Amino acid sequence: MATLLVKNATLLVTMDDHRREIPGGGLFIRDGFIEQVGLSQDLPQSADEVLDLSGHVVLPGLINTHHHFYQTLTRAVPEAQNANLFNWLKTLYPIWARMTSEDIAISTQTALAELALSGCTTASDHLYLFPNGSSLDDEIEAAASVGLRLHASRGSMSLGESQGGLPPDSVVDSEDFILKDSVRLIERYHDPKAGSMVQIVLAPCSPFSVTGALMRESAVLARQYGVHLHTHLAETEDEQSFCLEKFGHRPGAYMESLGWVGQDVWFAHAVHINEEEVKMFAREGCGVAHCPGSNMRLASGFAPIYEYRRAGVKVGLGVDGSASNDSSNLMLEARQALLVARLRAGLLGASLSDPKAPPIMTAREALEIATRGGAQVLGRSDIGSLEVGKCADFVAVDLNQLDFAGALHDPLAAVLLCSTPRVDWNVVQGKVVVREKQLVGLDLPVHVERHNRASRRLVRGE
Repeated sequence: MATLLVKNATLLVTMDDHRREIPGGGLFIRDGFIEQVGLSQDLPQSADEVLDLSGHVVLPGLINTHHHFYQTLTRAVPEAQNANLFNWLKTLYPIWARMTSEDIAISTQTALAELALSGCTTASDHLYLFPNGSSLDDEIEAAASVGLRLHASRGSMSLGESQGGLPPDSVVDSEDFILKDSVRLIERYHDPKAGSMVQIVLAPCSPFSVTGALMRESAVLARQYGVHLHTHLAETEDEQSFCLEKFGHRPGAYMESLGWVGQDVWFAHAVHINEEEVKMFAREGCGVAHCPGSNMRLASGFAPIYEYRRAGVKVGLGVDGSASNDSSNLMLEARQALLVARLRAGLLGASLSDPKAPPIMTAREALEIATRGGAQVLGRSDIGSLEVGKCADFVAVDLNQLDFAGALHDPLAAVLLCSTPRVDWNVVQGKVVVREKQLVGLDLPVHVERHNRASRRLVRGE
């Protein structure tokens, strides 16, 4: 059983139930799980590997609750740069229809590499189109080389343009095939145990790309196998209008009518949600993946994060697709969440001391969403904080660099307020994924060249 000692951190941020922050703190890890947490002098003084993290702040690994890895291939496409969601999708669907299995694998490694370097240790991805023989297997197999935990969502689209949906018919599948493939993937890959590296999620894409029947049957299947459910919801006002016109319900009520509520369900975005829907999410135990970067990029609006957290709704963080955020930097997304919350509070009167306005979000609250919150949203009790018995997933940032000069009065806040540099260390289940700012499992210069070739071929139709 391998052991790892982490010692002498300038500040160890546990994010445990007491939110302990330990100057001079450390961890003792055995076989990928945390055995001791505390002051460095109180820990065993030897191990198979010792990391002296003097001058570093050590944080729980960040958790990404919503992404589309494949979209790293279509970043900053000119025709999609200045569009809202529906027009953005209409522009990119024909490009994505050219993807192959190799494209899925390349883009997976690109997204996970960027996530790892930004402090992410667990990532949930939503892959919902499978052209030219590609499959979720391509993603799962490619992810292993990077070393992050993966919640691989078997997404789906069954409602093409000819049936009144948004996507072209070329990127939708039959519902029978979707359900059969969902069973295959769960039985082959899903691991529910503590410390698992791969879990499967069932994730019909959105109310405007699948039928109500597929949503219901996916929910039944997920509960039969004990896996979680995920979909986009209420991202834009267009979607709100679509749901009212087509189903006679607001988005939240439509989900409730399909049985898509409960502790095993989380929604991406959930921007245009009213007070009753917030209460319903809290009552039923639904989670939300907050994606501020994408919501700003597509001019979708502000999610009511203060209202969610006040009501007890589980909230995690998501970078969303790298063609609507154009980045897979999760530390940057935590900073964006902090700033957007403050902007919204100001717009609602917080700067004028309006008692009805949301309070100013703190850096610690933003970090809590990115760690503990993400774990709750994904239904995992083994990650999200640095505590005895939990997975040894942590990241470390060197404070002795230009970005943090003059900011060491509060090292934790400095990480979000001052800059979003690459993390210096990223460790998942006790195994080093990033060592001194260098990714361990992937030759990045070679990979970037390969990725760019695939992107040019895909976008230009070569």
